[in-house]
Amino acid sequence: MATPLSLRVVEAEARVYRRTWRGSVASSFLNPVLYMLAMGLGLGALVDANMPGGIDGVSYLTFLAPGILAANAMQTGATEGAWKVMGGIFWAKTWHARLASPISIEGLVLGHLLWSTGRVVMVSVIFAVVIAAFQVAPLFESLLAVGPAVLLGAAMVSATTAFTVRLKEQAGLPMFFRFVVLPMFLFSGAFFPISQLPNWLQPVALITPVYHGVELARSIVIGAPPAVTWWISTAYLAAWIVGFGLLCVKPLRKRLMP
Repeated sequence: MATPLSLRVVEAEARVYRRTWRGSVASSFLNPVLYMLAMGLGLGALVDANMPGGIDGVSYLTFLAPGILAANAMQTGATEGAWKVMGGIFWAKTWHARLASPISIEGLVLGHLLWSTGRVVMVSVIFAVVIAAFQVAPLFESLLAVGPAVLLGAAMVSATTAFTVRLKEQAGLPMFFRFVVLPMFLFSGAFFPISQLPNWLQPVALITPVYHGVELARSIVIGAPPAVTWWISTAYLAAWIVGFGLLCVKPLRKRLMP
């Protein structure tokens, strides 16, 4: 449960964002539009021409849109858990300043997770509006798909933060995005069913949080049951949020409160 002091962290981030939001809002609209045009309509026209029955009975654009919604939330969460944390600890040292106040390590972590999840919500809602504008699904269903996307984004905030707080320099972050975030984005079911992957790679895709977020979002948009029971995927993503969130506390205490 959020504490008043953790909400102070959210307030501080909001005050900064109030002065910088214009730059991020433009890209938040532009990215989903480009995805829908290039991948959904461009590549999708070729896929649909060669697969008259569609993928899982729907057009490629309909298959793709909720997957990209979830995968984009994952990328947003990973970014929030990487560079913002690195800046707070090493560059601007704002996290040191916050701990000079009555805010505890636990309050700092919780406030960071709350604000970062809020950013995922902002980006995902905009993406859902774009999906509805492309007539992939009604606005109500598109907004419902934001729920699983936010769970996935929060899971990646937590996991990436737990990774970042253990780094001694920023060099580890590009490696993390290259060998963890990018493969999950490409091979966890957002662009094509994981059944198209080699047999040995399918179980790997299955245990990624992206797969579960994508399946939940897609099931809402296309109206079909997910491959994994919804409550199992939801509990799995929640376990990532809580588990990795707890793993942030000890290394942060060691690093910021010697």
